[in-house]
Amino acid sequence: MRVEYINPFVEATFNVLKEVLNVEVKRGDLYLKEASMNIMGVAAIVGLAGDVEGRVLFDMTKNTALKVAGAMNDNETFMSFNDMAKATITELANMITAQAVTKLHDLGFKFDLTPPALFSGENMEISNTLNIEALIVPMELGDIGKIEVNVLIRERL
Repeated sequence: MRVEYINPFVEATFNVLKEVLNVEVKRGDLYLKEASMNIMGVAAIVGLAGDVEGRVLFDMTKNTALKVAGAMNDNETFMSFNDMAKATITELANMITAQAVTKLHDLGFKFDLTPPALFSGENMEISNTLNIEALIVPMELGDIGKIEVNVLIRERL
């Protein structure tokens, strides 16, 4: 996986989270995950196609998702992961990927995105059919929690 593909997603995630949540964002240590993995409870997935193939997944606990949705909606309190909370997490994924893709297009990379798909539930596993490891970038958000940016991208074969 080329670092040129990853950095724009890391930078965009950091910038967007800091701006929309108005909290200090700390990037944790990067690590790799194997082919399939469990999600923490809520995941927004964006697919990539074109010069590259793969996906970017924004993974968080349900509690973190509720706090993020609340912070992005004028500090509203969400007691359940309702349609508004789901739409907010989907929009967060849209904002981050749009910023990252703009940077990548400026660098000469050409590819398209799928609209974010949102998954929530317990004991869910995401499989990786590309047979490469995913790079995980944890983003600590203070009292809100943690979002892991899970990047799995390779050049199209």
